[in-house]
Amino acid sequence: MFYTPNWIVRVYVIWRIHFGMYLARDPKQLGNIIRRARKRLGLSQKQLGEKTAMRQATISLLETGNAAARLENLLTVLAALELELQVTPRAKDWDKEMENYL
Repeated sequence: MFYTPNWIVRVYVIWRIHFGMYLARDPKQLGNIIRRARKRLGLSQKQLGEKTAMRQATISLLETGNAAARLENLLTVLAALELELQVTPRAKDWDKEMENYL
């Protein structure tokens, strides 16, 4: 089993929070990240919709993790929020330890 000293885990978590790096493993988690980023920028769903040429209802679908949301819309919203999607290999042991601190 992989072991990381607690202080390293805490530093990593603080770094992720400070720089806005979040882990999403399902649509609902990704929707929560989008919602937090929108609110951090002081935007309503309607304002984000206007910025991305989407309806407020579409923004709501993305934020709730609805399966009907389109990938193209997701990428457009992420770009409007100055976020990007990164795909990385799943590190099982590290992620389990991180989730305990997030």
